[in-house]
Amino acid sequence: MKVLVTGGSGFIGSNVARLLKEEGIDVVILDDFSHADFRNILDLDCEVICADILDENLDKKIPKIDAVIHQAALTDTTLKDDRKMVAVNFVGFKNILDFCIKRRIKLIYASSAGVYGKGPTPMKETQPPSPLNSYSYSKYLCDREVVKFFKKSPIPIAGLRYFNVYGPGESHKGKSSSMVFQLYLQMKEDKPPRVFKYGEQRRDFVYVKDVAYATFLALNLSHTVIVNVGRGEARSFNEVISVINKVLNKNLQPEYFDNPYQEVYQEFTQADLSLLKKLLKFTPRYSLEKGVEDYIKNYLTKTA
Repeated sequence: MKVLVTGGSGFIGSNVARLLKEEGIDVVILDDFSHADFRNILDLDCEVICADILDENLDKKIPKIDAVIHQAALTDTTLKDDRKMVAVNFVGFKNILDFCIKRRIKLIYASSAGVYGKGPTPMKETQPPSPLNSYSYSKYLCDREVVKFFKKSPIPIAGLRYFNVYGPGESHKGKSSSMVFQLYLQMKEDKPPRVFKYGEQRRDFVYVKDVAYATFLALNLSHTVIVNVGRGEARSFNEVISVINKVLNKNLQPEYFDNPYQEVYQEFTQADLSLLKKLLKFTPRYSLEKGVEDYIKNYLTKTA
C-alpha cells in the first residue's frame, strides 16, 4: 500500500508518516515546508515532494498512490488573516478532495474539535457546529463539504476531529504549539508557568501517538464519516502543571493572567468517543500522566 501524507513534515503529519512506515506502508510526503520542520522526517526513508496544496498542477506532481492522509493546514488560531486561513485550509482541502475523487482513492483528513466552539460537552459529532475563529471555521467548511457525501460518496472519506494534541514534533509551531509543550518550556527553566486565570480551563488532551494510530486505523474505513479523536477526558491547565511538576521533580506554582482571547476561546473541550470506539475499535492508550511522562523523558529532555 502506498499513502500520500500532506503536511508530512509537520507535527501530526510526521508522526503519522512515521507510524505508517513502521506498519510497512510505503509513504510519500507532500509539504511546502512553510509551516513545518524537516528535522521531523530527517530519518524517514520516503519520497518527499515539495509542493503547495493550492497548486493547480498538483495532480501532475503526485505518483500513483492508494490513499491520501491530508494533514497540511494553517493551525494558528490567532492568525488575523482570515482570507489566507480559509484559502489554505478549505480551498487546499477542496483541491485534495477533487484529486482523490478523480483518482478514486480513499481520503483521510484532519478536522478539529474547534468546530464545536463553546458547545455542550462531551462533544458529539452530531451536535451543531459553532466555530469561534477563522481556523475552526475553515475546518467546519471542510466538514460541511464532506457531509454532502454522507448518503452517496464516490470514495470513502474520513474526517478526524482531533482534540488537543500534544507530543514530539511540535516545537516548530511556536505559540500555536500545545499547552503541554509551552508549560514545559517555562518549567524546565524554573519559571512559574503562566496560564490564563485561573487555570481551570479544561481540555481533552490527547497524545500524538494515539492520534497517529487512530489516523492509521481510519485507512480501514470503507464509508464516509466524521469521527472525534481525543482522550475522552477533560483535564485542567492546573492539572497539566501538576503532572509536569511531578515528571520534572519540581514544585512550581502557576502565575495567572487575563485571557486576551476570551470571546473566541474554548474553555472546555471533551470528546465523546462512542463513534471512535465503534468504527475504529480504538480506545486511546495514553492518559495525560502517561503521555506527558513519555513526551518529556523520551523526547524533550533528550533534545534539550
